[in-house]
Amino acid sequence: MRIRLCGIVIVCVVLQLSPALAWQGRVVRVLDGDSILVKRGGRLYEIRLYGIDTPEYKQPFGREAGRVTRKMINKKIVNVRPMDVDRYHRTVALVTFNGRLVNRVLVHKGAAWLYPRYCKKQPLCRELRAEEQQARRRHLGLWAGANPLSPSQWKRLNKKSSSRSRHHFRRHRQH
Repeated sequence: MRIRLCGIVIVCVVLQLSPALAWQGRVVRVLDGDSILVKRGGRLYEIRLYGIDTPEYKQPFGREAGRVTRKMINKKIVNVRPMDVDRYHRTVALVTFNGRLVNRVLVHKGAAWLYPRYCKKQPLCRELRAEEQQARRRHLGLWAGANPLSPSQWKRLNKKSSSRSRHHFRRHRQH
């Protein structure tokens, strides 16, 4: 009995310490600044970048945020570490490329906000907040504009402008 319990504890520790949930795939399309399609083993996965939010396409700097993401990872092999699944059934994940966390790079370049409502993992979210504050001070990317609105604020003010619904993207998913 003791040996069995010890074995269970060891397996639990190994699973916690290993990136067992992390996987690799090729980015086949950047949907917008914070959403990508990744192909793994013949299947497409819609990935939403964890802890950040980029401007909507019709929002100021929206297309630029998409270009930043595209330039960095489109058609590249990335590591995906799932953190959650959102209400649109997308995998919410930390994505790395060449050892760099894409989520962080986007905030650092001023292409994304920290998304405090959903960013709960510490110390990562504190680090993203610091990156955002630094990008604001340096007037990088979206922070070059006067009073940029977060995507959630912008959507509330422009309901018709943001009518590009998520089901548009979901047609790309394979089940």
